[in-house]
Amino acid sequence: MNPFKRFAERVRDWWKGRSEASGVVSINSPSFLESIGLGKKNKAESEVTYFTCLKMMSETLAKMPIKYYQKTKDGIIEAEQTETSRLLTKRPNPFMTPTVFWNAVEMNRNHYGNAYVYIRRRFDRKKYGGEIRVLDLWVMQSNCVSIYIDDAGIFAGKGRLWYVYADPMSGQLYVFDTSEVMHFKTSFSFNGITGMPVQQILRDTIGGAAASQEYMNSLYKSGLTAKATLEYTGELNEESREKLIKSFEAFGSGVKNTGRIIPVPLGMKLTPLDIKLSDSQFFELKKYTALQIAAAFGVKPNQINDYEKSSYANSELQQLSFYVDTELFVIKQYEEEINCKILTESEQEQGYYYKYNEKVLFRTDSKTQMEYLKEGVAGSVMTSNEARRKLDLPDAEGGDVLLANGNIIPLTQAGAAYTKGGE
Repeated sequence: MNPFKRFAERVRDWWKGRSEASGVVSINSPSFLESIGLGKKNKAESEVTYFTCLKMMSETLAKMPIKYYQKTKDGIIEAEQTETSRLLTKRPNPFMTPTVFWNAVEMNRNHYGNAYVYIRRRFDRKKYGGEIRVLDLWVMQSNCVSIYIDDAGIFAGKGRLWYVYADPMSGQLYVFDTSEVMHFKTSFSFNGITGMPVQQILRDTIGGAAASQEYMNSLYKSGLTAKATLEYTGELNEESREKLIKSFEAFGSGVKNTGRIIPVPLGMKLTPLDIKLSDSQFFELKKYTALQIAAAFGVKPNQINDYEKSSYANSELQQLSFYVDTELFVIKQYEEEINCKILTESEQEQGYYYKYNEKVLFRTDSKTQMEYLKEGVAGSVMTSNEARRKLDLPDAEGGDVLLANGNIIPLTQAGAAYTKGGE
C-alpha cells in the first residue's frame, strides 16, 4: 500500500475515533472511554452524595500547593527550586498541571481505596556526575494495578513489594519496584499495604441511595403520577388487555401528558392508587443515608448542603473539624510518601522536604486578614515584607527588620522602674 495512503487512513481513523487498528488513540474512542471508566454507568459514582464527597475530598487536596523547604541552623527557609521540585509545583507531566494531577490521584484513592503514581527516572551520565534524574510523574489507573509480594525471590529480592500495571490501552504489563511508585491509601487498612474503598465498605448503603435516586427519576419521567387500577366488567383476552393498558399509559403517564384528559370507555372505571412519599418517610431515610455516606468519608453535613442545624459559627467550626479530623491524615500521608520516594538520601540529610500549604484552606475576609498581619508584625512574629508578600505586594525598603514595642521588657526586669538608684 502507498505509505501516504496508509498515513491518510490512520489520520481518518483517529479523527473518527476508530483508532484500535491503526495504533493511534483518540479521546473519543470507546476503548479509551471505557479505560477511564466513562464507557459504562457506575451506580456508585452516579449517587449524588457519593459524588459530592469524592469531589470535596479531591478538590480540597488539589487546592493546597506543595512548598519546597530546607531546615537549616538558622531555621526553616524556602529552598531554591530544582528540576524535581518543579515537577511537583509546576508541571508533573506534559499533560497535567499540579491541580489536575493531585485531583486525579485523590479521586483514585477515595474511589478505589488506593492511588498509584509512577516516578519515571533516568540515569543521566552527562549531568550531575551521573545522578539519577526524575523526568516526570504519571497517575496509574488504580483498577489496573496489582500488588505482589515476592516470597520466592523471583524478581531478585525475596520479600520485596512489586507493582504490576496492565496498560488498558496497549494491554502491555509493566513491573515496577516499590521505589518507583508512590502509593497512597485510605485509612481503612488492616495490613498497612492496601486500603479499602468507601464504596466497598458501604456497598449496601450506597446501593440503596442509588436505588432511591432511580426511583425518583422514574417518578419524574412518569410526571410524578402514582399507579392506578382499571375496573371493568366482562372478560378480555391477553391481547386486548395489553392494548388497553398501552392506550391508558399513552394518555396518563409521562411529563408531556400531565394535565391531559384521559378518555375512559363506557363500563370502565379508573381509580388512582394514592401512594405518598411522606407516608413511607422516603425523604427522611434518603437524608439519613446521605449523612451516613458523608460520615464515612469524613465530610461534614454543611459540605453536602445540609444546613438544617447549621449557623455561620457552626459552619466555620465544621470546616476546622474537617481539616483536623479528615484532611490532616491525608496531608500527612501524602507528605511522608512524597518525601520518602522523591527526595534522595543526600537531600534528606541536608534538611530538604516538601510540605503542603494548608493555610489556603483558611483564607478569610480582607478585614480579618489585615488584622492577622498587623498583629503578626506588631508582635515581632513576621517582618513587614513577609506580611506584604502574603498580600502579593512588593518588598519595601527597610521592611526586613523585625519590629517590637518599646514598652515591652523582659519578665526579670518587671518593676525595675520603681526602684531607687537601680537597687
